[in-house]
Parts: sequence; structure tokens; C-alpha cells
Amino acid sequence: MEPFSPEILQKVRTPNTNEKVYKDECAYCFDTPECPDGLYICMNTFLGLGKSQVERHYRKTGSALYLHHRRIVTELPVVEDGSPKQKPTHLGIGVDGGFDLDSKKFDVQEQNTLVQLPSWTEYALDEPSIPFQVQMSAAGIVAAPSVAKQEELAAANASWDGEKRVISKYAENLEQLDNGRKIPPSGWKCDKCEMKENLWLNLTDGAILCGRKFWDGTGGNDHAVNHYAETKHPLAVKLGTITAEGGDVFSYDEDDMVEDPHLAKHLAHFGIDVMSMQKTDKTMAELEIDLNQRVGEWDVIQEAGSQLEPLHGPGFTGIRNLGNSCYMNSIMQVMFTLPDFVHKYFTPCQDIFQNAPNDPTSDFNVQMAKFAHGLLSGDYSKESPKVATEIKEPTVRVRAFNAKIPPPHYFSLQYPEGIRPQMFKALIGQGHPEFSSKRQQDAQEFLLHLISMIQRNCHGSSNPADCLRFKVEDRIECMASGKVAYTERDDFLLALQIPVEKVTNPEEVAAWEAKKADLEQQKKFVDPKDIVRPRISLTSCLEAFTAPEVINDFYSTAIQGQTTAKKSTKLASFPDYLFVQMKKFTLGPDWIPKKLDVSLDMPDALDLSQLRGNGRQPGEEQLPEAPTEKPVETVEAVNIDDSLVQQVSEMGFPFEACKKAVYHTKNAGLEAAMQWVMEHMDDPDFAVPLQLPGQSQNKAPAFVPNDEGVTMLVSMGFRPAFAVKALQATDNNLERAADWIFSHTDDGADDPEPMETSAAASAAAPACNPGRKFQVSSCGDGESHGNLHHGRSLRVPH
Repeated sequence: MEPFSPEILQKVRTPNTNEKVYKDECAYCFDTPECPDGLYICMNTFLGLGKSQVERHYRKTGSALYLHHRRIVTELPVVEDGSPKQKPTHLGIGVDGGFDLDSKKFDVQEQNTLVQLPSWTEYALDEPSIPFQVQMSAAGIVAAPSVAKQEELAAANASWDGEKRVISKYAENLEQLDNGRKIPPSGWKCDKCEMKENLWLNLTDGAILCGRKFWDGTGGNDHAVNHYAETKHPLAVKLGTITAEGGDVFSYDEDDMVEDPHLAKHLAHFGIDVMSMQKTDKTMAELEIDLNQRVGEWDVIQEAGSQLEPLHGPGFTGIRNLGNSCYMNSIMQVMFTLPDFVHKYFTPCQDIFQNAPNDPTSDFNVQMAKFAHGLLSGDYSKESPKVATEIKEPTVRVRAFNAKIPPPHYFSLQYPEGIRPQMFKALIGQGHPEFSSKRQQDAQEFLLHLISMIQRNCHGSSNPADCLRFKVEDRIECMASGKVAYTERDDFLLALQIPVEKVTNPEEVAAWEAKKADLEQQKKFVDPKDIVRPRISLTSCLEAFTAPEVINDFYSTAIQGQTTAKKSTKLASFPDYLFVQMKKFTLGPDWIPKKLDVSLDMPDALDLSQLRGNGRQPGEEQLPEAPTEKPVETVEAVNIDDSLVQQVSEMGFPFEACKKAVYHTKNAGLEAAMQWVMEHMDDPDFAVPLQLPGQSQNKAPAFVPNDEGVTMLVSMGFRPAFAVKALQATDNNLERAADWIFSHTDDGADDPEPMETSAAASAAAPACNPGRKFQVSSCGDGESHGNLHHGRSLRVPH
């Protein structure tokens, strides 16, 4: 083919400021510029391609010119300067200020050349024969920010630990009382108790009060937040964090840490000179870091001091942590050990790539196939040669655009070590408020979100997640009549409570607790390796799952009144592979959720026969169906406290469940609501919208769809009328509506004329974005082994 012919040049473009340039990772594999063959960037689509993918792309698109982008990475000798190792300042792994995985330093040199297909002819970018149009395209690609960096920045901006605090709306005109109170520079104590730590100075009246009691029972006694409830004085600063640079300021009304640009003036009102203040207490960010370090036991998890032998080849490919992706990595590693997922995504991966859309980066099936190939092919798990390799001047004179080529030198040829799934993480988190951020996440929530994505993208083909599906059988027996009711529901993982009373090593635990208390009293270091945890067997957890539960105030259709019932839960069917979630939270003696720190004993052989449900047995009589119209109950009207609902929902529970908890406990407070949540979190209708007693089911007002729900469903590619139909069938519950749609896809093909829809439904119709996701909410703290904290990062409420 003639070099730079008009046919070739017509497919050469210069990226504009809004176009994505994929210069860090291949769209179909995990080749990067650091790989021996580098990365080839199409000068028309700006997709990055590994060398094995270039010819397919050329045949499919006709684009013949590619920028060959390479990064030569040379390890530099580590110079020990004797300075202490810096502690992490952000909740992330392998990110600036986060937990450091690798202290090695490297020199990086970039090289860019031009390659023309199908001959693979290579040109230096300053070659005189290169047309100006091609030079401009190359310069634009080189100068463009990589998509990976843009997504990292966007995720960091969406994260609580990376975002800049906003200026409080109260800072400019804050009311300060002339009550004569002056605050000493040290020696503070709570005005209402004996607390001398975690103290907050109210900037309106000068009250010194202790902070909130944390979820694990530590912290303060809630005197500061109670003071706000009484006075509505909005801003408080944490004593001990005040320096000339500022301090930790919290706004109760705005419910967040904020900036107070006039903090020095506000403190001077109470006699505090910020220039003379020194930091004596940990900031909120430092507390969050310490809490996650303590939970994670970083050195133990990383097997510090252990001699580990690396393994290579298919099935031994690791996944690099993207700062907070351990929850995703652990789930994906497990999923691609299952034959159903291997057969769905790995075996036909080349066919999936061949039939990929024009933008493979936003296609879920392509990115799943890419993930499978990266993990299972062995291409990214090769042992690098230990002999230095000489890199000589190329046969064609090559010079980097606007950069100097390094002279020939020796370096160790390094094959890629593991995969870095940045593109997959961006895709599966797109539009999701949690998985698109840099916050630590819940592995169990991600598993459910992944299964939902798989169901959505199977399009009638085999669903590999079916190997995880099983039916749960709930049996309820009316104790007054002896009649029973059986219900079944689908699930994908078995959630088990941990019975803390079934500890098998109580003496060892008691001895350790005494030793630990003695060490803490003497202010000596507690080595995480010495910790003795309560040991509980998995068999005990299974027995607790099947144990009958007594339900008080059960409305029995057999006796038409309230009575006591007995509920038991078993499995009506078993999956090919059973995922088990251990619920790591329990209620402490003060009804505050507490995270368990236990050791779970796994037997070599596990008998699940005790879980088998057998349905209604001979001789059992069915409870009558509920009447079409229940008697209207006379109930005391309860105005639900929205702020209390918000407090409960911030602990990670579904909003509708939190609303129920506050309603049923009659606004009795956070502890009562949390007790209700912990007692009812296994109920099948836990997250179903609240139905108030006395509301008539037959005389309901005309259905009004949730505008946001319609918009979200339409953005997934469904017609507005079908979205409204799904929301109507599920009481406006978005998660249930999505499930309803996937089980009624045949109904939508011949959907009748649209029902009356809201303005949002009509407005959303033309703006269809199949890449947008909905949030799958759940509770629990799914962790997996081998990384820092796989559950949600622990944010410390003041």
C-alpha cells in the first residue's frame, strides 16, 4: 500500500479536548506501554491495542496508522537515607499518601514512533515525508491525558477521603455569644462528663463537649451532638487539631466536615490564639487511617517477613490493586475459577473480540472476556529473564516526538506482572455512587452488582451466574393454630450470622484479654501476631441459620388475629457453587452495632444436609391466604423523623428499611432503630417500601412513578412505558423493578400504549445510555482474604 495515501489519511484524526485517548491499556487485553511490544494507538479511534490485537482492528476498521507508544522502565538502586518510613495519610493502596506496596524507584523513558499496517513499516515522528496531518494527530495523542488518569481523578473527586472540604454556609456570618467564656490552651474536659479526649468546641457558645459514640462503642458520649439538638448552634472545632493552618471543623446542619476560613477570628472570640496552638490530638482523617490499619493488620495481611515463592503460568495471574479495588479483585479471582464463567467468557473470547462494537471499552461482555483472558491465558504471568538484555538503536532512525531518545543501554526485560483492570473497574462502576469512587467497598455488594450486570447483558444467552442461584425456603408456623405457610425466594449467596456464644476457646481468649489489658495499661505495644481470637466453627453458624426463630405479634389468617409464630429458614434447592457471607456485625450490650473479630474454623468436609428444606409435609395444613382487604387497623399516627432515618441509612442499610425501623420504634432514637434493623434484616420484605397500616390496597390513588427510577431504567435501554410498568409492579422500588424487568423481558416486546408517565419519563426517553447502572443495596461487610480491608472503609463519625 502506498505510504500516506489519501485513503489512509482520510482515517487520520487529531483528538479534540473531549475525546478519550486510551494510551495506558489495550481495549482487548492487558498490554501496556511497559510491555516488551508496547502499545499501538489507533490514529482514528484512539483505542490502545496490544500487538496481537492490531491486525484484527486494522481489518475491521481500515485504520492503517498507529502511534507505537513504549515506556522503558529501569529500576534504580534503593538509597536508604535512614529517615523513618512515612505513615499513610489516605485510605488507599498504591496511591500517593496511601499504603505503600512497593518502595522501589524507577526511571521511565518514553518512545513514540509511527507504524503503518499491513506492512508494519515503522517511521520516526520527525521523518520529513510524514504529512502535517499525521504529525498533528501524533502530537495530539502524545499530549492528551490518558483515560486511566482521568478516571482516577474523577473517582478521587467522588471519594470522601480525596475530596476538598467545602466552606460552611455558616462561616461568613456565624453567631457568637458574648457570654464571657474563655478557653485555656490545654487541659480541656467535657462540660457534661469526665471525657478528656475527642472534645469539640462549639464556636457559637464556647461549650466543650465530647463527640459521638462510635459504632464499635468507643469515642464519646454524644454530648456535642445532643447540645446541637438543643441549641442548633451549627459549627464545632475539634480541640487538639487546632494549629495556625486550621483545624477539624464539623457542621451539624450540613452533616459533614467543612472549611471555616474565619476560624482564627472565631477562636479569638474565646481567647484562643491559633499561632500558639499545637496539634495534640488526631484529626478525623488520621483516626480513619488508624482504624483501617488496626482492622486490616497490614503487616500480617501482607505476610511481612515471609519467604514467598512466586508462581507463574495460566491460573497464577495476580490482579494489581488500584488503590481501593481489593473487594473487586477478590470477587473476580474467584468467579473465573468457576467453569461456567470460564466457558462463558474465556473459551469464546476471540469470537467476542471479533464481534465487539466500535467502542469495546464500554461493552460489558468484551471487558469480561478481556478480564478472563488476562487471568487465565498466562500471558501476564511469565517469569522475566534474569539476564540483562541490550536495547540497541533501531534499524530505522527513531526519535520520540518532542522528547530525546535515550542512548543504547542495558536493562532487564520485564514481562507484565499481573493485570491492572482499570478499564473494567471504570465500566462496572459507571454511574454507581459507590463503585465509581475511590472509597473502600463491600465485597458482597459488589458480587450482587456483578451478578445484576451479568443478567442484564446475557440477552437470552446462557447466564453463568445461574451456577450460584438457589432457592431459600421460609417456613412460618402459627403457634395458635398449628397451620403453616411456605414461601420461596431466589438468592445467590448464603448470609450467616456468627453465633458469638459458640466460642470453642474461651479460656485462651480470656487469658489474652487480660494480657492485652495489662499491656495497654503499661502503654506497651500490642503485637497483632500475638492476638488470640475467639474461634467459632462454620458448623455452628449453619446451625444458627436453621434454628427456629420466634416471631411475636404475628398476624395469623387462621385465627384472624395476633399471635406468636415460629419461623425457620432452609434451602429448597442447592447451587453448583455456594457463596457464603459471614455477617461480621452484631449488637453489643448497649445495642450499638459492633464488628466482630473472630477466627472461623473451616472443616475439611462440610455436610449441608441440615440446610435441606422439604416443603410442606403430609399432615401440615396451609395457612389461609390473606383477605383481599385487611381490616383497617387503628394506629397511632407517627411522623417519621427524617433525620433519624438518615442516621440509620448512613450505616449502610437500605433507606426503606431504615424508614421502617424509625416508624416501628416510634422515633425512639438511634439505638432502638438499630435494634429493629438487626432483628429484621433477614426478613424477605426488609427493603420493601413501608406500607402503613390502614392504607387501602384496593382504593390506592392513581400510580405516580418515581421520576428518578424511570430515568434510571430508561437509561438502561428500556422504553419509558415498560419502566413505569416495572415500577408500578414493585411499588416504585428501583432494585426490585430492575429484577422484575429481567424476569418479564418477553412482556416488554409488545408493551401496550404507554401509561401516563411523569415528566421525567418523557424527558428521559431520547437520552438513552445503556452504560448507566443502578445501585444494588445490601447490608453486611463482605471481606475476602489476602488484602487490606475488603469491606467498606471505616469512616469515623465525630
